[in-house]
Amino acid sequence: MMSEAESNPAGAPSAEELRKAMKAFKKRLKLSRLDAESSLGRGATSSGHPSGIVSIIPPNQYPKAVWDELVRLGRLKYVGQGLYEIANTQ
Repeated sequence: MMSEAESNPAGAPSAEELRKAMKAFKKRLKLSRLDAESSLGRGATSSGHPSGIVSIIPPNQYPKAVWDELVRLGRLKYVGQGLYEIANTQ
């Protein structure tokens, strides 16, 4: 079995950092969707359609290397212009 130092090249994000970054990404995506769904511009008699937000700019607390590693691992998908979405795992 490989130690963490052997499986994690120098400068690569740790597994713990990747886990925390993914959790922060999911939370920001959820909050973005809730914000879009609760906008007052919909009207009092709206049908309450869910938000169409599927991609966001990731939280800036983590470096780009973290997001690139999550893309490489298949957890996220880069869709262009700094936007990422959760990769389909089907």
